[in-house]
Amino acid sequence: AGGIAHDFNNLLTAINGYSDMTLRKMQPGDPLRRNIEEVHRSGSRAAELTSQLLAFSRKQMLVTSVINLNSVVSNIEKMLRRIIRESIELRTILDPDLRNVLADAGQIEQVIMNLAINARDAMPDGGNLTIETTNVHLEQQFADRHMMAAGGEYVRMTVSDTGEGMDAKTQTHIFEPFFTTKEVGKGTGLGLSTVYGIVQQSGGAITVYSELGHGSSFKIYLPCVDKAADPLSLPADDEAEHEGTETILLVEDEDAVRGFVTEVLESSGYNVLAAESGSAALKLCESYSERIDLLITDVIMPKMGGAELKNHVLELIPDIKILFISGYTNDSIAGRGIDDRNLAFLEKPFSPDSLIQKVRTVLETD
Repeated sequence: AGGIAHDFNNLLTAINGYSDMTLRKMQPGDPLRRNIEEVHRSGSRAAELTSQLLAFSRKQMLVTSVINLNSVVSNIEKMLRRIIRESIELRTILDPDLRNVLADAGQIEQVIMNLAINARDAMPDGGNLTIETTNVHLEQQFADRHMMAAGGEYVRMTVSDTGEGMDAKTQTHIFEPFFTTKEVGKGTGLGLSTVYGIVQQSGGAITVYSELGHGSSFKIYLPCVDKAADPLSLPADDEAEHEGTETILLVEDEDAVRGFVTEVLESSGYNVLAAESGSAALKLCESYSERIDLLITDVIMPKMGGAELKNHVLELIPDIKILFISGYTNDSIAGRGIDDRNLAFLEKPFSPDSLIQKVRTVLETD
């Protein structure tokens, strides 16, 4: 999965990036605009599919922090109300004394979204969708029998609906990749397997109880942590200025990605020194007489990888900032010198906006 993701994500970085940039330059009435919009839509769907493949194989790049699930639910509640029909009533029952967990807030939002969409589809004539949080203590015997998890203190999030429900046979398959009860063209069969993968990778467990005609109830258990919650990141301000004048050393062995990143950065005012390999980058470092502020490097490249290059560049420019980019997942790159949580990382495929926002953040971080 990691190898497939790397190749696809390199391709999708160029496909989605160039189509995004082209759309920005096209007039609304351009006869070719519809074609480029379709390319961009298809590229975005492909990126989502790759992300789902990685999620159920538990190889997502997780950006974990201490979070409170109540905050995550509240953060996404407005969006949930938009995706469910008016005939479905959304209820939230949140424990005010809920303990914190260590997880990726964005991935937990994806879990809630996927369960909510499934619930919506199971209630074509309307009904109730309930999200409830509470603290629970799991006895080891119960955890062994029902969840293959360790006993102890957990936060439980329950997502229930009053929909069509499932029979016992269906319930034994629902977390399998590509299994779906929906008609052809209505689903990939990756929604619940994605949920399962995210929960498992977060160190938790998930159970389901359902009866035909009486709805379904999914219970997600995540281990508690005795730490204060980190603030949830707010959506990026699209109007924020991310332009700069700094000099950036870009090292990327894929020609299409290197060209795309160079164009985005130069259009935002940066001076870019582009190299196709680690050795070429070091030659640029030695020959360039002005200051180089930031190194952007792919993690895995032939002969010299990003971690080794970083060490060589730091010897030449001790105060240079570093940003790693990769289409590989965290399992694939762990142990390659970038598993330090303090190092900046941007996962492919990324948009022009996410690239320049990340670059500005790294440059302004002390």
